[in-house]
Amino acid sequence: MPTFSAFVASIQNSVTTVGTGYLTMQESSGSTVCNSTDCGSVSTNSATCSTFNKYGGHLTTVPGQTVTTTIPIKNSGTVDATTFTLTPGACTRSTNGTLNGSATALCPKLDLVIKGGSGGGTTIFTGTAADLASGGAVNVLAPLAAVTASTSVPISVSVTLDSRAGPTYQGPAVSQPLT
Repeated sequence: MPTFSAFVASIQNSVTTVGTGYLTMQESSGSTVCNSTDCGSVSTNSATCSTFNKYGGHLTTVPGQTVTTTIPIKNSGTVDATTFTLTPGACTRSTNGTLNGSATALCPKLDLVIKGGSGGGTTIFTGTAADLASGGAVNVLAPLAAVTASTSVPISVSVTLDSRAGPTYQGPAVSQPLT
């Protein structure tokens, strides 16, 4: 009489999981830090930081003078950033103390150069503050390599008051939100 046998083997995977990474941003200057999660959580991932002035906050600029501010932007998340944009708001003129010239169009007289990356950086934008406001979002990653998780990229903003700005441009200031 024939004999039959059967062999059986099995593996049970009791821990089978998958999860998602997250993308968060961090801006810092000295001991001051602003995280994209400061106004909530990673669900909103948006914060307003009034402590960083990318235009330098220099209120006594003279024609031809350049003020450069460099702020490192860190991908503090766990996944690489595949898009990274700088979205400007309206450029608005305001008074700056008691003496202000009559010129109202100061934004077109402020030349901007925005660079990203190390070693002097790659030019991301060049034009006036008015051009930046009317041009919409600027793709920061296009000229740069990806901003990988846990790495920083220095962003520098140079602002130069047009050397042809005459006496009517004395005194006022501009503000422009950058997101």
